[in-house]
Amino acid sequence: MSIDLNCDLGESFGAYKIGNDEDVIKYVDRVNIACGFHAGDPIVMDKTVMLAKNHGVKVGAHPSYRDLVGFGRRFIDASVKEIENDIIYQIGALHAFCVKHSVKMDHVKPHGALYNYAMLNFEVALAIAKGIKAFDHNLKMVVLCNSEMEKAAEKVGLNYLKEAFADRHYDQNGKLVSRKIAGSVIEDVDLIVERVKYMILEGVVETVDGKIINLKPDTICVHGDNEKALNITKKLKDLLKEINKNS
Repeated sequence: MSIDLNCDLGESFGAYKIGNDEDVIKYVDRVNIACGFHAGDPIVMDKTVMLAKNHGVKVGAHPSYRDLVGFGRRFIDASVKEIENDIIYQIGALHAFCVKHSVKMDHVKPHGALYNYAMLNFEVALAIAKGIKAFDHNLKMVVLCNSEMEKAAEKVGLNYLKEAFADRHYDQNGKLVSRKIAGSVIEDVDLIVERVKYMILEGVVETVDGKIINLKPDTICVHGDNEKALNITKKLKDLLKEINKNS
């Protein structure tokens, strides 16, 4: 067993700063860097790739719908061809900064509404997987456990990492509860740590309505824009070290 910790970073834009990237990055194993469509810009991408290199953290692209105003959390009725090419475009943008800093890109994780749609819709998930493979078949796809994304990665022959969320509630079907619903984002840090512990050791998580569902993650996500992200990542890093050491 070797479970790692990932975080969505590089989500500042221009004069607007989001997250505490410089400190959070010290406690994670891989980062998903915004590529300019929902957040991030060339300055932010450059800085975040350099930060990841300095801390020995794996770099991944975090592509989304083209939605700066809504932070990529609004659905856009894009065709599968648009989605596939937008994925390629955004990976390419981040790849340029990886080349600049001599960093090998490791993975790709869709963001926000695109991720949420792909977990339910195989054709959208497949478009994402095809875009990743077209750019570099060696890139891993980060997928929600037990979702259409997992099936799509398998369909095109991509290696993938099954992801679980530390700070989000699940519904009875194993999908993320919409952010539009109050309480969908978990604020209690101790509860987050306890839930992740059970995810890893027991392979289960309690849903928002009290049911128990199975999941076996390879990587645990913390959202970098969560106000408590630094505290969460510190505690989860300690937990993962302990679990991985004793496994």
